[in-house]
Amino acid sequence: MTKAAVQSSSAPAVAAFLLVAKKARFSPFVLLSLLFMLLFSFLYGEQLATLIGQRDRPHSSELDVNLSAGGHQQPAETEAGWTSKKKPWQGRLPFAVNEEDEDEECDVFSGSWVKDEAAHPLYREEECPYIPPQLTCQAQGRPDRGYQSWRWQPHDCTLPAFNATQMLETLRDKRMMFVGDSLNRGQFTSMVCLLQSAIPSPEARSFEASPDQQHTVFTARDYNATVEFYWAPFLLQSNADDAVLHKISDRTVRNGSIAHHGRHWEGADVLVFNTYLWWCSGLRFRIMNGPIEEAKEEEMVWVSTEEAYGMAFRDMLQWVRDNMDFNSTRVFFTSMSPTHGKGQDWGDAPGGNCYNETAMIEDAEYWGTDSRRSVMRVIREILDGDGADVPVTFLNITQLSMYRKDAHTSIYKKQWNPLTPEQIADPRTYADCVHWCLPGLQDTWNELLYTKLFYP
Repeated sequence: MTKAAVQSSSAPAVAAFLLVAKKARFSPFVLLSLLFMLLFSFLYGEQLATLIGQRDRPHSSELDVNLSAGGHQQPAETEAGWTSKKKPWQGRLPFAVNEEDEDEECDVFSGSWVKDEAAHPLYREEECPYIPPQLTCQAQGRPDRGYQSWRWQPHDCTLPAFNATQMLETLRDKRMMFVGDSLNRGQFTSMVCLLQSAIPSPEARSFEASPDQQHTVFTARDYNATVEFYWAPFLLQSNADDAVLHKISDRTVRNGSIAHHGRHWEGADVLVFNTYLWWCSGLRFRIMNGPIEEAKEEEMVWVSTEEAYGMAFRDMLQWVRDNMDFNSTRVFFTSMSPTHGKGQDWGDAPGGNCYNETAMIEDAEYWGTDSRRSVMRVIREILDGDGADVPVTFLNITQLSMYRKDAHTSIYKKQWNPLTPEQIADPRTYADCVHWCLPGLQDTWNELLYTKLFYP
């Protein structure tokens, strides 16, 4: 029905309303207000009802509406709800050594930290030549070593000891690749340090980076195995893809561009993804439908950070569906790495952060304000819903890392620019409360990766 038809059919009702209003001697202001409400309901009642109906749908998304022209797949509607769940993966995961009927009730991500100076650290900083100066805290003057000697103890089981030789044998003639941001680069470096301890001969291993620093490869020659890192902080193509010069304030990703980086991941046997911190530049995020190099305003759309993140996560899952054989390859996703930039979160005075912190947080329920639960919910909803058919092993390192305000690089890292007098006067102003010292916390992430690879 057209707007003209609506107006025509509403005329008698308006006339009747005026007659009643006149008899009731309403004030002019009340009369005009009621008349406006009546006209609005006739003209836009149908649109309003539609909007209310969309709001009540559990998975409606501004992103799905605004970006459909750019290639983003919209979830399939069903009579039962807004999206349909795919059938969960039922096969046996490759590399698993536990029995299929083994009753495993242990949640390895729920536990506590235990001091273990006998077995930790798993290697020494000076023994691993591959740690970049941004993570070599001892070499950069950190006076304490206590952060290196903690072991993660799940409540209902014990993690198997990391066996570098077993891991290398498993990776024989294979590729393990870490894909993501600098936090994932730290986990990659940790894995390289763990493995190189079982390759004593320097001639039997190599470590090479591409000229643009985007792709780094560690090779264990006797095993014909590689462990690799690929820089893609959003997984999708973005204006922060330069692995060296990537400090961009107006961050933008290109919709439907997973293949731009994905072509470099093809052929990997074990993929470990991460993406989080770069998304959190505000409550909204900018998406491009056209080429990222040609930033045209008419091809941009702003959506909530959670919607943008969900778009990238779904695209990653679709790439995995299209390019990986679930019977022979494995996919991991590392959850968000927490930061400790607000000391008041753990009861410190305002203005404090991880600087000079040498003890962990003991409150088992602690959750810092720097970490968005809403993003964790996006991941969970997708993995339980439309992504259930993809056997992604979720490495939930967030809560256990929350406690470790003592493990950041803080001021003990290579500084690329000379410090200002103001920074020297107050080290808190340049403390890095995002990245982690090695050896340290990220070795535990890889102990968990090792556990879930063989005992999923």
